Amino acid sequence: MTTAQRRRARVRAPELVGRGWLNTGDQEIALKELRGKIVLLDFWTFCCINCLHVLDELRPLEAEFADVLVTIGVHSPKFVHEADADALAAAVERYEVHHPVLDDPELTTWQNYAVKAWPTLVLVDPEGYVVHVAAGEGHVDALRRIVSELVAEHDAKGTLHRGDGPYVPPAPAGTELRFPAKALLTPTNTLLVSDSAHHGLVELDLDGETVLRRIGTGERGRRDGLEPTFSEPAGLALLPPHVADAVGYHVVVADTVNHLLRGVNLDTGLVTTVAGTGEQWRGGETGGPALGTLLTSPWDVAWWEPAGGVVVALAGNHTLGLFKPLEGRFERFAGTTVEGLGDGPFADAFFAQTSGLAADGDRLWLVDSETSALRRLEGGRVHTAVGRGLFDFGHRDGAADQALLQHPLGVAVLPDGSVAVADTYNGAIRRYDPSTGEVETLATDVAEPSDVLFVDGDLVVVASAAHRLERPVAPGRQVVGEAHQVRRPPTPLAPGELELTVVFTPPAGTRLDDRYGPSTRLEITSSPPELLVEGSGVGTDLTRTLRVAEGFAEGVLHVVAQAASCTDDPAVEHPACKLTRQDWGVPVRITEDGPRRLPLVMGGLDEGVTSAT
Repeated sequence: MTTAQRRRARVRAPELVGRGWLNTGDQEIALKELRGKIVLLDFWTFCCINCLHVLDELRPLEAEFADVLVTIGVHSPKFVHEADADALAAAVERYEVHHPVLDDPELTTWQNYAVKAWPTLVLVDPEGYVVHVAAGEGHVDALRRIVSELVAEHDAKGTLHRGDGPYVPPAPAGTELRFPAKALLTPTNTLLVSDSAHHGLVELDLDGETVLRRIGTGERGRRDGLEPTFSEPAGLALLPPHVADAVGYHVVVADTVNHLLRGVNLDTGLVTTVAGTGEQWRGGETGGPALGTLLTSPWDVAWWEPAGGVVVALAGNHTLGLFKPLEGRFERFAGTTVEGLGDGPFADAFFAQTSGLAADGDRLWLVDSETSALRRLEGGRVHTAVGRGLFDFGHRDGAADQALLQHPLGVAVLPDGSVAVADTYNGAIRRYDPSTGEVETLATDVAEPSDVLFVDGDLVVVASAAHRLERPVAPGRQVVGEAHQVRRPPTPLAPGELELTVVFTPPAGTRLDDRYGPSTRLEITSSPPELLVEGSGVGTDLTRTLRVAEGFAEGVLHVVAQAASCTDDPAVEHPACKLTRQDWGVPVRITEDGPRRLPLVMGGLDEGVTSAT
């Protein structure tokens, strides 16, 4: 967006309202106190993988413009647990958020800025006006251009103030483990733990406390060798002995933030990169030589014999990948990249941030954190045991079709064939019995359990937010708890005909890339499917007429948009290009006096907006 366009769309940024602040030394911040600074509001929630991607994307931008740019995270929770102030403080530390964070549990500031998706970025100029909005990830290049233009413009006007921002780092905490993620039992009867916030691996004695060795220097990085570095490692998979002997490493590590798989030789401690390039997948097909394939936030890994390789939970694009160590190849194994809860053949199923895997013969169990679901792969199809969709969660035991979880991250198969679930945001360990179809609670009051394993007759739990391994002992019991839905307020819409528009303005210096066909794509579906009489399906125009059926009070519109853009320089034979993609799950309330236009901003400003509220 040009300077002239920004001047035409002058919208005063609403004040920031919430319960409290983090990373400010207990001081409140008002936007009016930041006049003279460029302010970047990052609307996020700590369950959301795309939000975590944006945190990492913004780090170099924040460093580059440290004296003029103030980033403020506006934490707008999806799950009930995320509205807990202590849980938010832990997440801010866990993900190394180095800017002020507004705690907005009632979504007040979210609504004042008319936000409709996690994550959403809002740029405010030094005079307090909204100048750019972008939903999703991958916008850092556009932000850099706009911030540079704002610096030049307001430097010339004398309205830019340089200097330190309001960020105050919290006091560092020291524990042996810091937000551990996953664990496995090694062939030598020790416990290997991914020590996520310490960016390394720790080998413990079976007591779960005595440190035997550390693998990794503790620095964030991606260096191989005997002094390796990691970036928030998570899942761990032990290879069969014959495979380990052939490839020279015993354990595959999901090096999540590096978008890599790493191999670890347990005899020597040598670490090698075995899949991924370090660059994040942004679109397109996945497959080919493993070291040339782009990955996105691998969260967990598991060797599954029927697949002949390591199944990889690619949380970043809601798919499962397959890594074949003996062949050195990687391929898409299941999923379409559409986020949701959809069963069926592997290639057609929808997943939602798969975060835990556990193999059991011909079955592979998994938990999808964003749909709070327990599912399995078997016989070429995906089946859901527990879970209702993107917007329903809770803590309820009983029959599986009525049971509820809340953002589970770990799963394990017990000796009797039942399945233990690390029900993370409920702080509980749950058990599902496939033979009876019943769910029960084994333990509660566990601090964000992220993995569970069975060792010497005990359940060993990775209590991530307590920074330790635990052996909670409790008889199984039935919990009849509350059902919850996502706290986000629904968008009112009128029944009948309406216009949906995805707003996208190519960043300055770029243009839509139509060299090989249409540069944009829009896919719309609904839940329930009958909600839309017309307008569902795939097309190339970012504006579409929809017809909402009569007789519905509410529903969800699922919208996936993408746009290809390239640098706009005729002299360049091979311009730099990128694909911008965003998906929305928009809960809607059908009301006769609702609007007949639904704008969703992927990048730019909606010309129809006259107020941010």
